[in-house]
Amino acid sequence: MKAKLIGFSIVLTAILTGSLTSTAQVSQPGDEWPNYGGDKGSSQYSPLDQIDSANFKKLHIAWTWRSVEEDITRTHPEIKSWVWESTPLMINGVLYISTSLSQAAAIDASTGKTKWVYDPGTWKNGTPSNNGFVHRGVAYWKSGSDERILIGTGDGYLIALNAKNGKPISTFGNHGRIDLTQELGREVSRKLYGVSSAPVICKDVVVIGTKVHDVPVSTTMPPGAVRGFDVRTGKQLWLFNAIPQKDEFGNNTWENGSWKQTGSANVWAPISADEELGYVYLPFSTPSNDNYGGNRHGDGLFGESLVALDAKSGKRIWHFQFVHHGLWDYDPPAAPNLINITTKGKPIKAVAQITKQGFVYVFDRVTGKPVWDINERPVPQSNVPGEKSSATQPFPSKPAAIDRQGVTEDDLVDYTPVLRDSALAILKKYNYGTLFTPPILEKPTILMPGIAGGASWAGAAFDPETGMFYVPSNTIPYTVRLEKSQTPGIGYYGKTVAMETLDGIPLWKPPYGRLTAIDMHTGEHKWMKPMGDLATIVPALKKLSNFPVGRSARSHVLLTKTLLFVAQEGSTQREEMSGRASSGPKFQIIDPCIVAYDKITGKLVGRIDLPRNATAAPITYLLNGIQYIAVATGGANLAPELIVLSVE
Repeated sequence: MKAKLIGFSIVLTAILTGSLTSTAQVSQPGDEWPNYGGDKGSSQYSPLDQIDSANFKKLHIAWTWRSVEEDITRTHPEIKSWVWESTPLMINGVLYISTSLSQAAAIDASTGKTKWVYDPGTWKNGTPSNNGFVHRGVAYWKSGSDERILIGTGDGYLIALNAKNGKPISTFGNHGRIDLTQELGREVSRKLYGVSSAPVICKDVVVIGTKVHDVPVSTTMPPGAVRGFDVRTGKQLWLFNAIPQKDEFGNNTWENGSWKQTGSANVWAPISADEELGYVYLPFSTPSNDNYGGNRHGDGLFGESLVALDAKSGKRIWHFQFVHHGLWDYDPPAAPNLINITTKGKPIKAVAQITKQGFVYVFDRVTGKPVWDINERPVPQSNVPGEKSSATQPFPSKPAAIDRQGVTEDDLVDYTPVLRDSALAILKKYNYGTLFTPPILEKPTILMPGIAGGASWAGAAFDPETGMFYVPSNTIPYTVRLEKSQTPGIGYYGKTVAMETLDGIPLWKPPYGRLTAIDMHTGEHKWMKPMGDLATIVPALKKLSNFPVGRSARSHVLLTKTLLFVAQEGSTQREEMSGRASSGPKFQIIDPCIVAYDKITGKLVGRIDLPRNATAAPITYLLNGIQYIAVATGGANLAPELIVLSVE
């Protein structure tokens, strides 16, 4: 009934203003999803309230859109894409989305009809770096009648398209594109360098990071510099070196001239922006290589740091390093959340960064001062020849950790004495300890959280009305074994694999996936809920547990005025075939659904089944009086399909 009343009021308003035509699509700024994270502060929040606890169970598929990447992969079966991780934008009745092959597409947001498709030909240049063919989204910019879509490609280009027809903007860069492998101060191989996340636009400056191959396959690796380009002309306005060069601030944290060859420390995750301040917030990743730093002694700024830059000039405003001399691949994996909170009666413009190591760090986003104390604590030291690990690491006093950190015997599963004894026997094969226990040569080291554990690129959501912060996380340890590198001058590299289990039962006590609600005015946890249930797919565990234990899979959150929505992924893994290159990832369908929770209590409202698991963050929008939820599904070995739901 609410939808019909909203629709009627919109129609009546349009008639009275003389603006309605038979083909008009009606949406207002508050009804849209104009940025990757909803707004440029990455809140993943919408004020829409048509879908609520009373009608949630009426949600059904309104229409679907099959990704146009299938047109290429059908005729080129050698192309193996990753799962479809793209989150669309919705502006003025049009959805803008990217495909795993770095294509861009525009879709009618009410019918699912394709309006245009642009193919940059990324697939013709071979498989991109790191996870290969994967992409997460695009950015939108408008000035008067000039509307543009900006996309970074897997093979290292920044492209500007006309939002109305998908054609390259001829006056931007070189006929619509900029080669990002150029002007970096060292020669860069396109095979090791690309883009997978959407850029952000602040003060008419396109700010873009890159993804760089993690493992050093050459002595000199591509740098993870971030750049700002004029959104109209494509002119490069500034470059910020992730690894400070000679005479730059932070260069002294790279000992023995290691700044000359070390690469990565890139910003592969989404970026956030404060248009009022004119600042962008950059989550920098681990320098290469991930698990051995014998060739890069020192803390290594700006690796694994949050850096605030002036968007117009690229000038550093402030920074904070989460991990000194990183050895665990604990790069901040998601966009920083820009939040406004009140602490001890003082209003603060804050920024919260979720991390793989399971912490949430919170700062005044103007000054960089921590909202709650962050203390440097001694951590275990490396005994690997040539290594020089940091004596301390930063631990926030608030909020408390969002997931399991480190390993002790007390953490082991104890459903039965036999099961616990088996877990103890396995544990003895590994090196383990507290958070930040470094890798060693003698045996594999357990990383808890692992490289895919703690928080992930799925991000967190913030409610501006209540100050509540919702963070999904995984208890998914990995093991890392240091092996001798065949690349001259590298020394060692880390080979990481998922931790073994007891016939599918993790060695640890549950939950294995969780959703944590934090009051960001106080920094206190309000509730935690296990996400998913591993027992539904592990028969042995089902016999032992009579309550949901959670499941180690990425959970994507969407927050509205009425509900907290969560879509959980299936499992994805790469398969290596004997004597052949990787056959690409295989994606399993496991309990595909969207669930809804009461935002205050965490009580489950209901679930809606999907044809396959969600693989990206959902969005919501209101169009012609109807609220929709859209989410990407599938990819890899499954059909990549955008699922759009409504209650109408």
